[in-house]
Formats: sequence, structure tokens, C-alpha cells
Amino acid sequence: MVDYNLIEDIGLDQDATAKLLREAFGDKPIDEDLTAIMTRAGASIGSPNSVIKGRIVSISGDYVIVDVGLKSEGQILKEEFDDAGGVSPGDQVDVLLEEIEDEDGNIVLSKRKADRIRGWEQLLQTKKEGDVVEGKVLRKIKGGLLVDIGVPVFLPASQVDVRRPGDVGDFVGRTIRAAVLKIDLERRNIVISRRKLIEIEREDARRNLLTKVKEGDIVKGTVTNIAEFGAFVDLGGIDGLLHITDMSWGRVGHPSEVVRIGQEIEVKVLNIDREREKIALGLKQREPSPWEEIEKKYPVGARVRGAVVSLMSYGAFVRLEDGIEGLVHVSEMSWTRRVNHPSEIVADNQEIDVVVLDFNKDKLEISLGMKQCEVNPWDLVAEHYPLGTVITGKVRNLANYGAFIEIEAGIDGLLHISDMSWTKKIAHPNEAFKKGDEIKCVVIEVDQEKQRVGLGVKQLTEDPWVEAIPSAYRPGMIVKGTITKITNFGVFVELEDGLEGLLHISELSDQKVENPMDIVKAGQEVDVKILRVDTEDRKIGLSLKRAQWTAGAGGGRDETPSTEDDAFILPKKAKPTKGGMDDHGALGTDKIKRIEE
Repeated sequence: MVDYNLIEDIGLDQDATAKLLREAFGDKPIDEDLTAIMTRAGASIGSPNSVIKGRIVSISGDYVIVDVGLKSEGQILKEEFDDAGGVSPGDQVDVLLEEIEDEDGNIVLSKRKADRIRGWEQLLQTKKEGDVVEGKVLRKIKGGLLVDIGVPVFLPASQVDVRRPGDVGDFVGRTIRAAVLKIDLERRNIVISRRKLIEIEREDARRNLLTKVKEGDIVKGTVTNIAEFGAFVDLGGIDGLLHITDMSWGRVGHPSEVVRIGQEIEVKVLNIDREREKIALGLKQREPSPWEEIEKKYPVGARVRGAVVSLMSYGAFVRLEDGIEGLVHVSEMSWTRRVNHPSEIVADNQEIDVVVLDFNKDKLEISLGMKQCEVNPWDLVAEHYPLGTVITGKVRNLANYGAFIEIEAGIDGLLHISDMSWTKKIAHPNEAFKKGDEIKCVVIEVDQEKQRVGLGVKQLTEDPWVEAIPSAYRPGMIVKGTITKITNFGVFVELEDGLEGLLHISELSDQKVENPMDIVKAGQEVDVKILRVDTEDRKIGLSLKRAQWTAGAGGGRDETPSTEDDAFILPKKAKPTKGGMDDHGALGTDKIKRIEE
């Protein structure tokens, strides 16, 4: 008679079930074996342990007096009647005759036990395993609940709900429906499962729902669970997901800000995956999108006011109205300051003015700018600092290629290393300046589009290559100099502070020279003859061997150009390859080996 397969379906072990039942009911849930009592229930009136008809004679205090046709009347406690207040003299009742005469000479009757016997009889006649029953939860017992369905039955805690509740005691006093899981006549026990019934009903409802529901429908459901990413809503047989991004057009920090467990809500069906039995739901889609007329409310160039709602490393989100937020990128916060994090400029909940730069209606994005609310100081740079303006500024930073000079708050100019000296070769700006130095410069370039200002120090003085150097160092002159650098292609000779000439390897000796160090040493003073002065490329070509020729011929300091030696001031555009200057670049700065004296 017992459907063990049904029990195994929901994971109940037979021995474990029997143990729970014994703990719930005991070996004899009533004073005597109900099967035996039921066997004698049809015996003649007056037989002990038989169910007989009686008539209520009167009500006296806590007792109901019942006449069963014997020599005396019996009395039954009011509490044995389900509705004691509705009991009236003359009513017919079934009672169990427990004893014809007790030690005091009274008959002993029980209404409750008679009800149980009748209940068993009716239950066995009308119900079988798998049928649905309804009853009231009486109390919490070890392992589950005791439920009255006409007779007390056991509801295991694991079978109370699909998701095991935190405290099954919350069901006490509630009327529930459940499926009969097991009827054991031998042990006089019944096990029921509310979970099994719910699963069956949900499966039917799920199939029905997936058949009828379609995208765009407005459906009712109950919130069953909340997670970080959204809430699950029971639509009646299947749970749909209400994602956090579909809860409100505005910003939602956590789903619990919008819904709560057990809340009944109306949602819109956004998507149905019938194969995977998944439904996506939306709450905000039940209302018109505030982005529908965004181009009218917030046209590009409009200046609006909003509140900062979130700070990210790349910018700040500003709420313009409920459901509409825009991003102010860090690059759009200041014309002059380099902003590393938006917290340097704004704070959460701060109200600020912004200008609409752009929007993407499809992606629901608006680009905003703060600096556009102010005049761009770079628009005035050309006006305030025209070319040739002499300024005094502080060295704010040094780079390999130059120094950044602060012209005014937020406006820096670049002093390139090539604009630091007319004659001195500067490899790094720290050879001439250090951070914090105040220096005088002249504006030599302004690029408003790229927001750049070019500065120069050497331009404060006249270019010596225009007149001073060509007049002081004429081709054919023999001058003294100090060897500063030796390279594989020649030697650099310092003629005066900051001015060098190139003594090409071919001009060191009449003999072929493989290594210049075989002829000269660093720091050595030498007499050299000026071969060429290139004012365009700012180079002076020198010759050691020609100076020695002149000295050997008895000549002294020759200041007259020699056509024999092919010495001359090089015209512009001419590019010599020998005679003291070649293609190795400005003063031969590549492949230089510094030799200590």
C-alpha cells in the first residue's frame, strides 16, 4: 500500500521516515490500537472501545453531559469539541465508549478519539497516496510539523516548501494544502508533503505560463529573492529575472532600494527564452523613457545644472533629472589644471553647472563639460602674450627635451633645449636650469589649437652667428683652441666659451689617420686654421695640418683668407663633405667619446 517510489522521489529514506514518524506520534498515538478499536466499532452498544451514538443532555461547567442509552450518562470535556461554543442540548454526537464503568462507577466517553476513528475511516475510504489534502498546522515537533487533516499527520521539515524556510514554526496555525506521501496502516501513520504539491502545481503553471505569456505583456508576480544583480520574481510557476538595470531609469545602488522579498509587483516581459525557460522582466519599461526627447530637453551647447552622484577614476556622473545622468570626463573639468581624479575638483552630491557636449540616444549617454562654463584662457594667450613678449616665469618641470615655464596659473610654456643658447651645446635642461628657478624668456610661438606656447632664452640676445662670429673668425685665420671631444670622424676644438669648431680626421695630418687619439689628446691646446664658417648650419671647419704648413713656412698668425687652402665663408645652401665639416650633424654630436685629461 505504501508508495515507496514516491518517497524516494523527494529524497526521504524509509528508515529515517519511520523514525521521524515514531518520534512524532509514538508507537500508539491514541490509548489503544486504532485498528483494533475500528474492528470493534460496529459492536453492540455497551461494548467497551466501540464508537456509539449519543445525545447531548446538558452543559455543566467545563463538561458536556452525553446520554448514550446506558444506566448512567457520561461527561466529556468541552475542549474535545472542535466548536465547543456551538454545542447545544439535543445535538447528536459520535463518541467512543472507553469504559462502561470506571472505579467511581461512571462511564468514560471520548469525543476526540471517536473523531479520530471516523477520520481514519473516512480518510482510508476517500484518500490514497498522491492525493491532495488540506489541514491546519497544529504544532512544531521534532523533524517537522504536526498537521490535522481529520487525523494528525506528519509534515517533514524538508517537505514544507520548495526552499526550506528558516523556521518551520512560522507555519503553526496556518491552513495548508499538501500531497499524501505515505499511508502506513500498520504503524497508523500518514506522511504528507507540501513541497511535492507545490512542485506539481508549479510545473503545471510553468507550462501554462510559457504557452500563454509573450514579450511586452504586463504580468503580476511576487519577489522571491534579491541578489546584487537583481531580483527574482515568481510569475506563478516560473521565476523571472528583474535585472537591476531594468528597475528604474535612475541610478539604483542595490535592488533592495526598489523592491523587497514578498512584495507583489507588476512587471513587463522583456524577453522569453522558451528553450532555457528563462524570462527577463522590466519595471522601468512600464513608464515612458526620459530619453525619448533628450535632444529637445538637453541640446548640444545647453548649459544646465545637476548633482554629482558618482565619482570614477575617469570622471564624474552628474544627474540632470531622474533617469538621466551624464559623464563629465576628467579632461573636461579644467582648461588649465591636469586633473588626475575628479575628487580634486568635485564631491558627491555637489551641485555644479555643466554644458552638454554630445549625447548618444541609443546608448543612453550624455557627455558633459565643466570647463566649457568658463572662458578658455588659451583663447586669450595670443592676445596677452603676442610674439616677442618678454616674460619672467618659474621653471615648473624639466624634461629631456626642455623646460616647462609657468607663464601664469595653469598656462605653461616650453623652453626647448635648442632655444637655450646660441652657441653652447646643451644635452639636458638641468645643465642650465633647475626646478624653481625664475628665468626671463621671450615668446617665440603660440599655437592656440594645440594649446602650446614656445619660449626662448637665446632670443633675448642677438644671434652671434649673424655678425659676431663671422667677423671674429674668418676663413684663413690661425687661432688657438682646446680639444674637448674626440670622435671616430674628428676632433672638436673649443675656440671660446660655448663655441666649438670641428677638426675633421682628414685635417689632422698629411698622413692617413686611423685614430685621432694617435695625433691629439683631450685638453690639449692646438693652433688650427679656420677653413670654413657655415652661418646657416652654425659650424666652423678647422685644420691642424694646414696650420702646421703655415707655421713651417715661417708664417705667423695669418688673418688673410687663402685661396690656395680653399678657405672661405661658406655660402648658404652649400654642403661640404670634407675640409673640416661633413655630414655628421651639428658639431658632430654622434659617436662622441669623451676623453679625460
